[in-house]
Amino acid sequence: MNPNPPTPPASAATPVSPALQGAPAVAPPVTHYENFPVASLLCPPHLRPVIAAIYAFARTADDIADEGDAPPAQRLADLAAFDADLTAIAEGRPPSPRWADVFLPLQAVLVSHRLPVPLLADLLSAFAQDVEKTRDAEGYADRTELLDYCRRSANPVGRLLLHLYGVNGDQALAQSDDICTALQLANFWQDLSLDIPRGRHYLPREDCAAHGACQTELLELRSTPENARLILELAAWARASMLRGAPLVHRLPGRAGWELRLVVQGGLRILDKVQALKGASLHTRPKLNPWDWCVMLGRALVM
Repeated sequence: MNPNPPTPPASAATPVSPALQGAPAVAPPVTHYENFPVASLLCPPHLRPVIAAIYAFARTADDIADEGDAPPAQRLADLAAFDADLTAIAEGRPPSPRWADVFLPLQAVLVSHRLPVPLLADLLSAFAQDVEKTRDAEGYADRTELLDYCRRSANPVGRLLLHLYGVNGDQALAQSDDICTALQLANFWQDLSLDIPRGRHYLPREDCAAHGACQTELLELRSTPENARLILELAAWARASMLRGAPLVHRLPGRAGWELRLVVQGGLRILDKVQALKGASLHTRPKLNPWDWCVMLGRALVM
């Protein structure tokens, strides 16, 4: 599947479902902790509700896959129902009542901005993969396999934003992918103490073997010199990806470029904290505090 298909001509735009007529196209507010701003005051005002609608779609689906105590079969069934609602609004039909507060605003965005629907579908395929790998106690064999997951779990978000900003070209897309992959990897290494206890393991087996990291000790969240070297190298890998993509901030116009600067610096700041812990992120989750945001702002100003 082409991850960023051509935008259809205006005559092929998604029709408006009857349920959308008169419906308030306002997405639920951002309530989750994030390492970067989402639809902040730096975002162009006319795009804030659009980005909020995309975020609500992605966050809700991610929560279906991650949150609560539902068994894997129920999570997969819910994600399939969520995917069916995406198909419905893409075809101009009303969504089910269950997630109407997510899908009605998103349907308005599909109509007004002709978003590439396959990018949204890629996100859902990644969330379903999370459930399946957790259910089957599988991790990732190597970085190539993990990057394929990131291609669907993170990179579509950046490509959707570039679509909204009217920025295109192979270089811009590659830089966006580098930033989004880096943010996803940084989140993995930040959340080791949360993910591993619930059976989710993103540390590639090939890297674990190269550093002599013992799976038993990793699953027990034990800090060892081998585990520390593993996590430090993986954090350095994420940092290199972020730095490759960082020049994209100069391609985005006005406020959008400034918000992306803070996104990049948020990812880098989390990686600072992961690396400063020297492997202790296995049992301590680093988070951004108000001082970190001051540091991020200062660094963003000199990018």
